[in-house]
Amino acid sequence: MLQQRIQDVLYESNSILLPIEGYQNEPLVSLEKAVEPLVTIFDQETLQRNVWVAKKRCKEPVDGLSQDESASIMLYTFEWNTKENSLYFILNQTLCMEDRQKLKPWFLYLKLFITALSRLPSIVDTVYRGVKTDLTDQHELNTNSI
Repeated sequence: MLQQRIQDVLYESNSILLPIEGYQNEPLVSLEKAVEPLVTIFDQETLQRNVWVAKKRCKEPVDGLSQDESASIMLYTFEWNTKENSLYFILNQTLCMEDRQKLKPWFLYLKLFITALSRLPSIVDTVYRGVKTDLTDQHELNTNSI
């Protein structure tokens, strides 16, 4: 499973997209409320079960986050019955779309998730990402990629 997630780079677009606008104006709500607009995207029973599991695993977060904030990060990391049905996979695909309107159902979740990520303590470390494919054709030498 980890190998599949690392190879998600194959699905990434190199196009520069407009910034995501609007989610920051949403209220901070519970995880249950944040995923309500996503029931048209996911199987409702699976979504509710995974939210329940994430919240149970995050009863007393030690990182200074609320239970809902911590659970929103955990929910993102879950591998569902298939990769293509996983929240992280569908969200990442939607984030790469030119049509930013497709992100609207995600706004409440994005508000909670990004708030949680921004509240995590900063660390200085190196993260490596390996893929078993040649990506040189997708990047120009001596340029920065976003």
